[in-house]
Amino acid sequence: MKNLLILWAVFFMISCGDGSEPYNPKPPVVPPVVADTVKCDVRAKEIFDLINQNYRLSNGLYKENNPTQSGDPTYSYLWSYVGLLSGAATLTQIGYDVNYTSLADNYEKYFRSGANGNNIGGYGSSTNGTTGGGTRFYDDNSIVGVSLMEAYNLTREQRFLDRASVIVTFLKSGVDNLLGGAMWWNEDEKNIANNANSNKPTCANGYATLFLLEYYVDCQEAEKASILTFAKKEYAWLKTNLQDPSDKCYWNDMNSDGAINTTKWTYNTGVMIQNGVRLYRITGDQTYLNDAIASAQGAYDYFVKSRNNIALTYPDNDPWFNTKLLRGYIDLQPLYSNADNYIQVYYNFINNGYKKARTADGFFYEDWTGANPKRYYWVLNQAAVVESYGALSIYKKEVLSTK
Repeated sequence: MKNLLILWAVFFMISCGDGSEPYNPKPPVVPPVVADTVKCDVRAKEIFDLINQNYRLSNGLYKENNPTQSGDPTYSYLWSYVGLLSGAATLTQIGYDVNYTSLADNYEKYFRSGANGNNIGGYGSSTNGTTGGGTRFYDDNSIVGVSLMEAYNLTREQRFLDRASVIVTFLKSGVDNLLGGAMWWNEDEKNIANNANSNKPTCANGYATLFLLEYYVDCQEAEKASILTFAKKEYAWLKTNLQDPSDKCYWNDMNSDGAINTTKWTYNTGVMIQNGVRLYRITGDQTYLNDAIASAQGAYDYFVKSRNNIALTYPDNDPWFNTKLLRGYIDLQPLYSNADNYIQVYYNFINNGYKKARTADGFFYEDWTGANPKRYYWVLNQAAVVESYGALSIYKKEVLSTK
């Protein structure tokens, strides 16, 4: 997602070879059972309130960082705003009133009616507070689409479904037959030799698949066949080209020359778990569920390690990515009980962050082990805490706490 992610990936690869860690399969570890008095909904709302007190601006948009960092835009990038909305959606589902509908309507402040000479609508990576600007990324638009479908499901307001339908057209414009199909990362950098940003990544194609499967449920009957076909093609391309056969996790991307970037991020495998679950529920094809289970096991083996003297932790960077793996595990759990163990490890990890990895103001470090605050100031890292605790509250079937 955007150049920030590319720079981080470069740093990561310099530090750790190809950016991946050795794959060491291990049986699922059942965490010890301890008395549990944590209220996830309260913690989600606590961090959401801190965000609103410190990041929210007068027009309802948010700052990218607090404190402000050099080069920050006036308003957060779209990616960060989607992270906030995903957290707000979980709070709304729990039962909190967080002015969710107005927050979802603010997506239109990132909308662009066209770019590069086309008149295809889509959401830009930035905003001037009124209209969208910057590059239009296919992964950004896909996660906006997922969020718009959440908004439709929570409010049943037709405008959210209508806006989601526009994204379908935009995503189709990102697909071509090069490299066997699938869509590029962004609209501006398609098929450019020797350009690291010119790639077909798991994030764009995986989240496009998730959006299409969410949209499929509520779209018009006449659309259903084409939407499902589109989603299945995206899924098949990813499984064929970017799945590591050794552990069933997903590599980052295929570059314009066909080379594979074998870096692995939690969110890329997380979204494919979600896709496997949805395709199984829609089609009844056991293969999709088997795929989801294999990727879930592989992700646990690959990503969960001892860090900072804590026996079982998820990666100590990019908590939004980890949140998306959690969402995959929660989606899978009704069909695969071992997912409870993976979720419990995550639950212990975030609670460690609550106790040992926060600033004096109460914001989470990027590193939930507590070793280093790193990019604690990035709003997306705080939004990930809200979404994680909110999703865990729903998973645990908590009753809304009285305040």
